Amino acid sequence: MEHNENPISQLSDQECWDRLAAQDVGRLVTHVRDVIDIFPVNYVVDGESIVLRTAEGSKLMELVISEDVLFEVDEHTAEDAWSVIIRGKAKRLEREAEILAADALPLKPMVPTLKRNYVRISPSSLSGRYFVFGEEPSRD
Repeated sequence: MEHNENPISQLSDQECWDRLAAQDVGRLVTHVRDVIDIFPVNYVVDGESIVLRTAEGSKLMELVISEDVLFEVDEHTAEDAWSVIIRGKAKRLEREAEILAADALPLKPMVPTLKRNYVRISPSSLSGRYFVFGEEPSRD
């Protein structure tokens, strides 16, 4: 591989949403006091937000206690990679209209378990980077 003068570039918001929409598994980062957890989740893009499903348990409890989350998705090949990070607020969907709308989304549990809770992540910031792999530049 050759050295690339600009191996890292910023993705536009639209490029970030396009890449998020092309994937279906990401990582959700929660925090409650001094405890930080990361969960692999399947998701769907809905407008300019992320919707996921979850069962009762620690993930849902942590989202209810602290709505501030990070959500990350990435992909790589032998030649390049990208990463998109959302900083935002997670909200459990509770109104019937919200739940019915979420039920209509193409979102099924990743594993065959019952997941009755929908969560929407609304971004406060969105950032993405694209990386081209290559040889390390000369140190001289």
